[in-house]
Amino acid sequence: MSIKQSVEQLGEYQAIARILHNLFCHYPEAELITSFKDNDVAATWPTFAGRSDNQQGRDALTAYLNHWDEAEQLMDLKVDYGQLFFGPGEPKAIPQGSAYLGEDQVHFDASTIALIDFYKQHGVSFELEMPQPVDHIGLFFSVLDSSFAKLQEAATNPDSDTDAQQLTQFIQVLLQQHMLPWAGRCLELAKVNAETDFYVGISLLANDYLAELADAFNVLPMPRKLFR
Repeated sequence: MSIKQSVEQLGEYQAIARILHNLFCHYPEAELITSFKDNDVAATWPTFAGRSDNQQGRDALTAYLNHWDEAEQLMDLKVDYGQLFFGPGEPKAIPQGSAYLGEDQVHFDASTIALIDFYKQHGVSFELEMPQPVDHIGLFFSVLDSSFAKLQEAATNPDSDTDAQQLTQFIQVLLQQHMLPWAGRCLELAKVNAETDFYVGISLLANDYLAELADAFNVLPMPRKLFR
């Protein structure tokens, strides 16, 4: 793969990570959904390897955006986000890894501590508008966003201080040990419990994106017992 192609692919990966970070960390806002429709996000979303999740996700997103009406649908979309990822009550697709990896079902368990230690070793920190558990799926996408930006900079700037090989290994471990073992289950629960085509589509596309990253970075998820 040439450097130009590599940079272009990393640009796609970064853009999608940023979109998914915003979608999973925040309640939906009308401006964002309208921009998705105006920019035809469903049609321009990368097809990657042509997996079924990708096609089904783009179809569901297209169906939703084609009939988007802020006055009639925004509140239902917010309610759907809440019941899936936030509450009130227990969300249907809890977005924290500890809910899947920890038998005790607490928000701060051994897997969370391991992730915090991993981030400290690599100098990863967050500036958040509102507190979020560090193992929130949306924050994983934020870390991927910044990591892909640094890889692009390293590929295009000979004076970059970024060690591309070390950063690639960081992404591989992040995916293999900390994210992929549970994220697919979270996204499956989101897909089956979503009440709007929007979150059905986003869940499918997020799952396809993680499959793409696993292939691109030659990663097999570490086998872990899941508790939901």
